[in-house]
Amino acid sequence: MPHPKSVRINKIKRIALVAHDHRKPVLLEWIKYNKGTLSGHELYATGTTGKLIRDQVGLEVHSLISGPLGGDSQIGAMVCEKKLDFLFFFWDPLAAQPHDPDVKALLRLAVVWNLPMACNRATADFLISSPLMNGTYERELVDYEAHLNRQLP
Repeated sequence: MPHPKSVRINKIKRIALVAHDHRKPVLLEWIKYNKGTLSGHELYATGTTGKLIRDQVGLEVHSLISGPLGGDSQIGAMVCEKKLDFLFFFWDPLAAQPHDPDVKALLRLAVVWNLPMACNRATADFLISSPLMNGTYERELVDYEAHLNRQLP
């Protein structure tokens, strides 16, 4: 079966919200500021971040498990399955993470699948304020057919 060349991002976006502990306050402040916009979309978060979003901001969010327990991998699987449209991942570049391989894998998968991603507030501000947030969009995918069909030794 040929690989699709694009994925339609619908008007209602499926958005993942993730933050390391030291970046959670920044993400929560950003979410509060953008609550009106975010409330019109389907939100997903790793466990602790999801609980904070519900408790402190009052938005409905689908919570996965905690990042270090596999939540980052769950988000990564959703990226591969084309079940997400955006990733807002405020990660901490200065703190060692026990699940660092999962974090790197998630960031890599977002790039592999051409998923719009913000890792800091400035980029998140630009993404959420883009006119493209208000409608549909065809997200182009790289054709990995040659990789999948390569000859193995």
